[in-house]
Amino acid sequence: MNALVPLPVLLPLCATGVSLTFGTRLARFQRFISVAVLTAVLALSVTLMIAADRQGPLSVHLGDFAPPLGITLVADRLSGLMLTVSSAVTLSVLVYSLGQGMADRDKETPVAVFHPAYLILVAGVSLTFIAGDLVNLYVGFEIMLVASFVLLTLGGTGPRIRAGSTYVIISLFSSMLFLTAIAMTYAATGTANFAQLAVRLPDLSLGVQTLVQAMLLTVFAVKAAVFPLAAWLPDSYPTAPAPVTAVFAGLLTKVGIYCMLRTETLLFPGNRLGDLLMAVALASMIVGILGAVAQTDLKRLFSFTLISHIGYMVFGIGLATREAYGGAIFYVAHHITVQTTLFLVAGLIERRGGTNELTRLGGLARAAPLLAVLFFLPAMNFAGIPPLSGFIGKLGLMRAGVAEGSVWAWILVTGATVTSLLTLYVMAKIWNLAFWRTEPPGQAAYGTVLETSDDTDDDDADTGPDRIPGTGDEGVGPSPAGQPVAATLQGRAVTTTIHPPKAMTGATAGAVVLGLAFTVLAGPLTAFTDRSAAELIARRPYVEEVLGP
Repeated sequence: MNALVPLPVLLPLCATGVSLTFGTRLARFQRFISVAVLTAVLALSVTLMIAADRQGPLSVHLGDFAPPLGITLVADRLSGLMLTVSSAVTLSVLVYSLGQGMADRDKETPVAVFHPAYLILVAGVSLTFIAGDLVNLYVGFEIMLVASFVLLTLGGTGPRIRAGSTYVIISLFSSMLFLTAIAMTYAATGTANFAQLAVRLPDLSLGVQTLVQAMLLTVFAVKAAVFPLAAWLPDSYPTAPAPVTAVFAGLLTKVGIYCMLRTETLLFPGNRLGDLLMAVALASMIVGILGAVAQTDLKRLFSFTLISHIGYMVFGIGLATREAYGGAIFYVAHHITVQTTLFLVAGLIERRGGTNELTRLGGLARAAPLLAVLFFLPAMNFAGIPPLSGFIGKLGLMRAGVAEGSVWAWILVTGATVTSLLTLYVMAKIWNLAFWRTEPPGQAAYGTVLETSDDTDDDDADTGPDRIPGTGDEGVGPSPAGQPVAATLQGRAVTTTIHPPKAMTGATAGAVVLGLAFTVLAGPLTAFTDRSAAELIARRPYVEEVLGP
């Protein structure tokens, strides 16, 4: 079983080479390779999660070199769960993007870049979850950075290049800080292996331990978009295509949270910086949700809610109790799924209405009832309405805060309650403006055809003759993909479609069902996260698996 541990990284990397080889010449085969590999990674992740739960942590030393010389990969309950959820989400987003036709946007490019970049991103994410040392954790970050820049700047538009440049600058800064922290750690302990560091770090002076801990937390806080290190996120993510924004917002920020969980429990037990973590958690909650309240652009609004709800996870890490860690792990898994789903829905709304600006939307509940359902369910889940998984995760964190009983804990419980209520207000605002009210004056007529059988291989593409009432285009037949027609939205040319490809709707519906599955399976899942928390606090199973008894 240990031999399976590297495969979630190796399979996407090998598939990247195959994808680059075929390029656009065999586009359908390229799509098949991507879907097949991510399906295999999902199956492997589930297998590793179950095995880690039954047998304890699994590890492999690549090349059979023992630490600290060799590369160690480790899969325990936490990493198994993160691999499973991330694999399911990335597969859903891939299917969505295929329906949207993103992979074929630029046919003049000699290499189809979307599939290789996406597979590399998946490999980087998987590596961060199973890395057994700081160096390979850094390598995983850099793999994600390279792929992220390509995906953020797809299409080469000015706003995407600017947003991508900001993202890269911030990421390079955090990478330099990470390298510095690794160098200091290695100089002080002679190793970067997590298991060996768990044994050697307690022998260092308290000042050195605190400095290394603070530097690592800063790096991971930038990755996780924890306030006040989150200013880059609302300007970077919304400019990207909907599937890219969805996977970035739902998954990449949780890589930072995972790293905080791993290092705070394995390397720095004792919660020396707990008060600081709770302070930034409170700031993230309040500042993020107030920013969301002020937004009318749907993607920017969701970006601010992302910052806000990162605060819940940091709250659990700051409390540093078994119940708090269990609640944080549950909430991470829930949030990856639901936040991704909301961004996928935002892409469908933009495709249906021609805009993400809430002041220009309206009447979607009547015009697109399925889209209304696809938004309403994850929105209520995100807001924490009982008995959905968002409520269960928040309740677990609040119960941990009440049980801990400190002043900071009670302040965080109050802040979490206020944030949850404001999140419900924000979701209700979106519902009222985009779905419930009637269309505002000047709203566009819907129906420009985006895909036809002449320019896409997608069997699910909409090929029917959509109608555009009120524009003089009633009764027109199919138009070439993206061809401008006489349709405007308050004087601005738009491109919309009544019937999005079934793959987009199906992938979004699948993500909604996955989010609801956390509610149906809340009992077994909370038990699993509680066992994961106990394993993190114990530390011994991880260390003995890597170094031996």
